[in-house]
Amino acid sequence: MANKKKTLASKADKYKCYLASVQSPEHEIDFFNQAFKEEFGRKPKTLREDFCGTYAVCCEWVKGNRKRTAIGVDLDPEPLAWGEEHNYSKLKKHEQERVNVLQQDVRKANRPRVDVLAAQNFSFWLFKTRDELLDYFRIARSNMADESIMVMDMMGGGECYAEGNVDKRVIKKGKKGFTYHWEQGTFNPVTHDASFYISFKFNDGSKLKRAFEYHWRFWTLAEVRELLAEAGFSNSHVYWEIEDEDGNDTGDWVKADDAVSNPSWVCYLVAVR
Repeated sequence: MANKKKTLASKADKYKCYLASVQSPEHEIDFFNQAFKEEFGRKPKTLREDFCGTYAVCCEWVKGNRKRTAIGVDLDPEPLAWGEEHNYSKLKKHEQERVNVLQQDVRKANRPRVDVLAAQNFSFWLFKTRDELLDYFRIARSNMADESIMVMDMMGGGECYAEGNVDKRVIKKGKKGFTYHWEQGTFNPVTHDASFYISFKFNDGSKLKRAFEYHWRFWTLAEVRELLAEAGFSNSHVYWEIEDEDGNDTGDWVKADDAVSNPSWVCYLVAVR
């Protein structure tokens, strides 16, 4: 009996799919440089990536400048091991020497303190109470240099509360192509507990269903900015993406004190130590 042909999903690497769909380390680093320079008039040299996963941003950071160093922090051994094999191993020796990866809780103080602390992809939303998030922000601040910024991203809009809503984007075309699905599974308006899932559908019809899942509290910008101030940060700025005349995103970000209401939005939140 002939062997059954393997599907594209069965042969897929979920972390490679994630990096292609969600992360753009080069873009993130461009933004770190922009926000830091706008605040302090110079370029940052040291980075800490909390909830770093495969620490792709850390690896890209040290490739850009011989004076840069990076610390990646994550509690989960699986993505860290993947990052070592697929990201860290591709660095040159002098680049590897400037990356330090710590498998630990992000709520731990470390040295050296850094210019930029990144907590991205809504990762800090896993802290569901004010006390937990305040504690994390206080410790994060202690890991930052005297002149430093903390970079986070936030999302919102009415569509983000709609259970069952799925955002689909084609990531790669062709016979071996795939589509990224962001599913908003559940939302509790009383507690703001929310579940989100990432799936990947391939052009042969196969699917990596719920390859990644997240169970968070859906925090608002106002809440998080108040907690940052309570944790001792001197200021925080919201960066909103500029749209062109046709309403398309440009990839350029500016500070905003107000914004047009949108059914679904993503922004950067930058806290100044």
